[in-house]
Amino acid sequence: MSIFHAMINSASALTAQRLRMDVASSNMANANTTRATLDENGDWQPYRRKMVVFEPSEKNFKSFLHKAATDSTQGSGVKATKIVEDDEPFKLVYNPNHPDANEDGYVELPNVDPLKEMVDMMSATRSYEANVTAVNASKSMLMKALEIGR
Repeated sequence: MSIFHAMINSASALTAQRLRMDVASSNMANANTTRATLDENGDWQPYRRKMVVFEPSEKNFKSFLHKAATDSTQGSGVKATKIVEDDEPFKLVYNPNHPDANEDGYVELPNVDPLKEMVDMMSATRSYEANVTAVNASKSMLMKALEIGR
């Protein structure tokens, strides 16, 4: 086990949480975008909410077997593997004056819920702060170990 292993794990989590915050802020910025992508018929589709998928950095059987055999409790960090779109249906709002209204006067708005995005942003922020605290604690312990060696 490396003395920097805790910092490496926290650094991977910091990167992942930063991406999560970026995606949540992008969702909030596009909460009212009715013309985000063209479908196969050439019609505009509203913005679709995006979410980040996390996985452990090491997920093969060999790494788990090695950890079990050596009684290792060290983690392997986290990585963002992909950004997926939410399949929740778009919101229909009656607004016949809107340029994107259909023949019945309804407009399809993005499936972005600002409340969900704010909760996700707060959760990502708290996780980021916790990992910064872990990095600072690791740094402090390493500095104390160096002082002992004097």
